[in-house]
Amino acid sequence: MMFLEFFIWGGWFVTLGSYLAANLHASGAQTALAYSTQSWGAIIAPFIVGLVADRYFNAERLLGIIHIAGAILLYALSRARSFDAFYPGVFAYMILYMPTLALVNAISFRQMDEPARHFSGIRVWGTIGWIVAGLGVSYLFAWDSHAAMALGALRNTFLMCSIASFALGLYSFTLPRTPPLPQRGDGSRLRQFLGVDALVLLRESNFLVFFLASILICIPLAFYYQNANQFLTEIQVANATGKQTIGQMSEVAFMLLVPVFLKTFGMKTTLLLGMLAWACRYVLFAFGNAHELAFLLILGIALHGACYDFFFVSGQIYTDSKAGARHKSTAQGLITLATYGVGMLVGFSVAGLIDDRYSLHGAHDWHSIWLYPAAFAAVVFVLFAGTFRNETIAYANQTSGD
Repeated sequence: MMFLEFFIWGGWFVTLGSYLAANLHASGAQTALAYSTQSWGAIIAPFIVGLVADRYFNAERLLGIIHIAGAILLYALSRARSFDAFYPGVFAYMILYMPTLALVNAISFRQMDEPARHFSGIRVWGTIGWIVAGLGVSYLFAWDSHAAMALGALRNTFLMCSIASFALGLYSFTLPRTPPLPQRGDGSRLRQFLGVDALVLLRESNFLVFFLASILICIPLAFYYQNANQFLTEIQVANATGKQTIGQMSEVAFMLLVPVFLKTFGMKTTLLLGMLAWACRYVLFAFGNAHELAFLLILGIALHGACYDFFFVSGQIYTDSKAGARHKSTAQGLITLATYGVGMLVGFSVAGLIDDRYSLHGAHDWHSIWLYPAAFAAVVFVLFAGTFRNETIAYANQTSGD
């Protein structure tokens, strides 16, 4: 289930920018619109899960229905020949897909006696699915080569993911039964997903600083999702999509280092290292090339683990420690809504505007483009360093000892 869930997402989302530019002649603003459907999906997902899945349907059945419908939409995307025809389809698809991220977690957690002990061993297969999809696009099918892209081969990513989505849809009906939990009738589940009850945590200045920094750091994060593959293919890096899977591989490795860094250096330093990694990554992209400085690009991709794990995973641990038993779930919902919803929605829009500013006849001044998110991440780093007070997090020590 996890393998296919993330195979489907990674199989087309990574190369979306390259596909839109090469085959649908999309502008930077249009590409930003397409990528921002992820954020709209993240914003709307709690309503679907909170109002539908948790009340009326078994999670595994709803997962199956959504992925079968998603297969149809992905096939339709492969047939779209203009951005105007493509955008409504990708918007509808992401509104359906984003809730499935919560559904697969819910199905997993409900079958486990000790989720804290067993879930990571299940979730890692999602990362493996994303990696396999990228390697397949680049090395097995070579759909992201310049010659293949010119022939429209990246359309096949939607077909491949359509087949995988249909397979997961059928497979979902064989998963263990996961019926709705009894409801209290006061809207508490929806409030939990939206994180409404956790707003009280923002009264504490240190958590407010972290909350605002989480939103702001997602603005440069959006540049990577939107531009990285298009950048690599445009400067003619061979097997760009496959090389990008180095980022997911490093994510697995850095995940193991998070407890060590939290115990050794503390929460503030670990979070700052994550922010600094974003700034360094974009500087490496700005000065790297496909020839003698290609190693700078590979190093920038490999920093993905530090970028994501040191800030977002450590941030989840920090949020959990601050929330306490009463607000654990609602606090995570609040952070997710703020980052993947609001933060990245703003980030995609900004990235689209800057892309168009430095675009001429289909080519981009990538050196100038990448310096913007590098500078923004550096500013967030400085502001966070000056305003966030270091704290001793008991949960970090517990995690280190596992």
